[in-house]
Amino acid sequence: MSNPGALALEGGDPRNPNHLLTGGQDVVEKQLVHNTHDPSVSFEEYMYYASITRAEEVEADQRFRAMQGPKTAKSILKNRFSTGRREAAAAEYPHSPNELTSEKKELDGSSPTRNLGGVSDSEYKTASRAIRTAGWSSAFFLITTDILGPFSVPWAFAQMGYGPGIALYTVFGGFAMYSGFQLWKIFLALDSDKYPMKSYADPFFRIYGRWARHGVNLLQSVQLLLTVSALILGNGQSISQISKGTICFIACLIIFMAAGMVLGQIRTLQRFGWLANFAVWLNLLILFICMGVAANSPPNFSATQKSYGDDFGPGPIHRYAGTPPDGAASGGTGFTASLNGLNQAVYSYGGAMLFVSFMAEMRHPFDFWKGILIGNIFIYCVYLFFGVFMYSYQGQYAYNPVMQGLSPYAWQTATNIMNIITGLIAAALYGNIGIKVMYVEVLQELFHFPPLTTKRGKLIWVALVPAYWALAWVVCAAVPQFSYITGLIAAVCILQFTYTFPAILAFGFQIRKDAMLPASEAFNPETKTYSYVDTGFKRWVRGFKVKWWLNGFNFIYFLGALTTAALGIYSSAIGLKDAFSGDSVATSFGCASPA
Repeated sequence: MSNPGALALEGGDPRNPNHLLTGGQDVVEKQLVHNTHDPSVSFEEYMYYASITRAEEVEADQRFRAMQGPKTAKSILKNRFSTGRREAAAAEYPHSPNELTSEKKELDGSSPTRNLGGVSDSEYKTASRAIRTAGWSSAFFLITTDILGPFSVPWAFAQMGYGPGIALYTVFGGFAMYSGFQLWKIFLALDSDKYPMKSYADPFFRIYGRWARHGVNLLQSVQLLLTVSALILGNGQSISQISKGTICFIACLIIFMAAGMVLGQIRTLQRFGWLANFAVWLNLLILFICMGVAANSPPNFSATQKSYGDDFGPGPIHRYAGTPPDGAASGGTGFTASLNGLNQAVYSYGGAMLFVSFMAEMRHPFDFWKGILIGNIFIYCVYLFFGVFMYSYQGQYAYNPVMQGLSPYAWQTATNIMNIITGLIAAALYGNIGIKVMYVEVLQELFHFPPLTTKRGKLIWVALVPAYWALAWVVCAAVPQFSYITGLIAAVCILQFTYTFPAILAFGFQIRKDAMLPASEAFNPETKTYSYVDTGFKRWVRGFKVKWWLNGFNFIYFLGALTTAALGIYSSAIGLKDAFSGDSVATSFGCASPA
């Protein structure tokens, strides 16, 4: 999941011209932000306006398709696999300044807490849909580039063997797809032009309340910090290999950290867009080089011996159909090694955290299911092929990350340099998102820090960037074990965003949706009230019974994900303990390199 291409969508929003917004652009944007996290808005009100927006999108999509004319092979390739244009979105919702003025209708003008400046329906629609320009093919590309990170898959197969490896990647791939579909269903039901959803925490706010949102944002901040730590560690190993160990390993980490501090001063992610796409192609080139080199040269015995001990020095290569016996896998004993391999499978499929952001920028979110389906099938096939191929040639000596397990120094150096380039881009992107999430959702909202657009906010940003990178450096320098760090990230954070959270979101959403009684309950858009027949625990029990089999499955799925997370944390902790017991030459804040 380390590929940064998906974060291109997190770039600067394409702003609507000021003259189209009669209420003023800043007023409209502030109102949209206020509406997104307004605790007085009910779940049923979100549902009401979402149904209106979805109906408008269906009508707009039909007009858009009619404008395209007859389908031909050329038009399909040109239109479906383009990045999406602002003009296309404008064609769906054509508004001239005169039309906006004539359509202006005040929304709750008498209630200043619900309308910060008399914003009209047209202004809401124009501002909310200004960034919705992407098609489903763009979503497919972004899902693929975000999740497609197969460099840990060979090591995972070395821990699990052919059979368990294929089975676990299949099961977790299937559940990752199910989670994606649940997030898609919830987005369609709760997102609207008036109350747009922008981040993963937004559906939690609408289903479970503000503290659920804060908890998700906090965990997201932790994940992004640990991801930057893992990237510093992995690329520090690359620098160490390039220097043939002549540079102290801590210095290698500092070199990469310093470069990240400089690049991290860029506040707008819009400037990273072309770099992200460039990184995707470099990652694919690394993949093909690794397969070609592994098929024609032995593994890097020196790296495996440094990381995993003398048992993984030069020797015969073994592959196993089932779980490798004790001592035959670099991740610990048979059971622990399998769990550590499972953590890497979870890490590989970790991209759901950004799915809400993807859908928020789609012209027609109904089509997101196509991106989920095709993207996950493509990723699954790549993972299996690459993992089985590399394990077949390198066996128990498969290394994580895979390019550092190549023995020819020239190819090892070439792929390491490419990995450093893509890693620096990824680390800068994740660091940028991580600081923004921490600042906006924690420091600004809870501790009332100034906005990032103010002079004080910009000065705080300048100070936060080096502090953030220094903290990430401390984490990886203290624990220089790449496979176990990434496994711990997977178990503590990624597994929750990809499996646990979608399950509990689907559970709560379905119950609250089914508790609504169209025959005896209704939402009044004039008074902003909903005529409940009951509330509290009784309502939740009644909603659960409507589709008890689906709710039961989602709850069991939730508990299973929590159990898997606990096992993953346990295996990572055991792996880290064993790594520091003397098998690895790398020590906390030491000069010896684990690669």
